[in-house]
Amino acid sequence: MDPFVLKNHLRKLRFEHGELTQQALANAVGVTRLTIHSIEAEKFSPSALLAFKIAHFFGRRVDEVFYLERKDQAQEPQRKADAL
Repeated sequence: MDPFVLKNHLRKLRFEHGELTQQALANAVGVTRLTIHSIEAEKFSPSALLAFKIAHFFGRRVDEVFYLERKDQAQEPQRKADAL
């Protein structure tokens, strides 16, 4: 099992760009709204090409839009919430 999970700043970037909708971003990069939703919800990892298209759309580097996080760090907030 891979110890990393791909995280992203898509929602933040969409809102920084005038509350851009998932549909508008999807249209701009040539995918469906569901694809953008799934990436944003971290249920789907984009291809390298799609990651570059999204980053280019926002005028950012790929590593400014997407980043890796260790799974144990990603699950820590959930463990704390479950303990409450």
